[in-house]
Amino acid sequence: MRTLRFDSAARAELLHEIKFYGATRPGTGIKFQAAVELTLNRIEQSPAVGKPEEAGCRRMRVKGFPFSLVYREEPDEVVIYAVRPDAKDPGYWLQRVG
Repeated sequence: MRTLRFDSAARAELLHEIKFYGATRPGTGIKFQAAVELTLNRIEQSPAVGKPEEAGCRRMRVKGFPFSLVYREEPDEVVIYAVRPDAKDPGYWLQRVG
């Protein structure tokens, strides 16, 4: 099992959304964070299950929220490149992939 690592921009997106949801309705930020953690567990166990995306990446939806995690399997780790809102341009994160 490979380790998971967030790209710095993806980590900033995650923290922003947790804060946003927490400010919108009490407890929702914690629920969003828990849903992301469940998605990360699924990615860690079976990274090939996510829907194929550009640049060799995959996408997995965050259950209960309008977001997906965009990631790519690297030789020694799985890198999360975006915490992508479903309504945002799907390829905005492509410049992060090296």
